[in-house]
Amino acid sequence: MLDNLNKNQKRILIVIIIVVSIGFIYYIYNKIGKNENIDLDENILVTNNLTQEDNKNTQDEQEYVIVHITGSVKTPGIVKLKQGSRIEDAIQSAGGLTENADISKVNLAYVIEDGIKIRIPSLDEQEIEEEDILIEGSGENIIQEAEKDTNISINTNSKNTNKTININKATENELQTLPGIGGSLASRIIEYREENGKFLAIEDIKNVSGIGESKYNNIKDLISVR
Repeated sequence: MLDNLNKNQKRILIVIIIVVSIGFIYYIYNKIGKNENIDLDENILVTNNLTQEDNKNTQDEQEYVIVHITGSVKTPGIVKLKQGSRIEDAIQSAGGLTENADISKVNLAYVIEDGIKIRIPSLDEQEIEEEDILIEGSGENIIQEAEKDTNISINTNSKNTNKTININKATENELQTLPGIGGSLASRIIEYREENGKFLAIEDIKNVSGIGESKYNNIKDLISVR
């Protein structure tokens, strides 16, 4: 067929073939480039959406605190509150106070922190200290405490479920593992022991200032004088 064409016709045919080839290559190149841009834009959009969702979840977590409130409230347990909430807010979230609640020594305006345990005293308790109201805890064990502790006088941080504490030999740290016994009370027990000699009976611990009948009932099964 080409043999029948003269030189000018052959040149024109070659030019047409070259132009068509260039056009085809240009078309293919543009199509691939657009697809890559679309995939890239989609990946960026998905990544941005995931990042925004993660940031939102993190922000939501940071805006709340979880605390364990027990004692003289109507529905003790775990409550989730906004950051900056106060003990008064925790009490309301727990259904309010019971009839025998004693808030005379409770700082209702105290700004609560994540993971703490709040114990609202009752009128039956004779001597209340700040350490009996606010108990530092951790986010890891707070739910376990809520399952075990629904009574004002029980502190589930106690490590002595299977053995008793000898109050004649116990160190300050060991005494603090007893429910309701904080640093100041533990120091008083040791001071009393040093000044008056060994406890002859577990009931003698009630002679220590700050340990009344209610607190004694909470620890009597966990202590000994052996």
